[in-house]
Amino acid sequence: MSSSRHVNAGICETLLRRVEGAVEAFDKAGIAELVELYRNPWRMLWLNLISGMARGFGIAIGVSLVSALFVAIIVRLAALNLPIIGEFIASIAGIVQYEMSVP
Repeated sequence: MSSSRHVNAGICETLLRRVEGAVEAFDKAGIAELVELYRNPWRMLWLNLISGMARGFGIAIGVSLVSALFVAIIVRLAALNLPIIGEFIASIAGIVQYEMSVP
C-alpha cells in the first residue's frame, strides 16, 4: 500500500510540474489577453482598425520617401545630360503627353 501511495505522489508531483509549466507558457504567450479580446469583439475591432490605419499610413509614407528618392536620383542624372538618361526621360515625357491627350 505504501508503494502505491509513493507512486501516486510521484505522479501528482509530475502532473503538478507539467501544469505549472503550462500555466507559465500561457502567461508568456499572452493567452489571457487574447481571450479577453475574444470576449470583447468591439475592442478587437477597434484595435484592428487602428493598427490597419497605422500600417496604411506607414506604407504611404514609405512609398512617398522611396519615390522622392528615385525622382531625386533621376533629376541628378538628367542634369548630367547622359544620352541614355535623356532618352529615358524623353520616352517618359512622351508617354505622359500621350496619356494626357487621350480622352
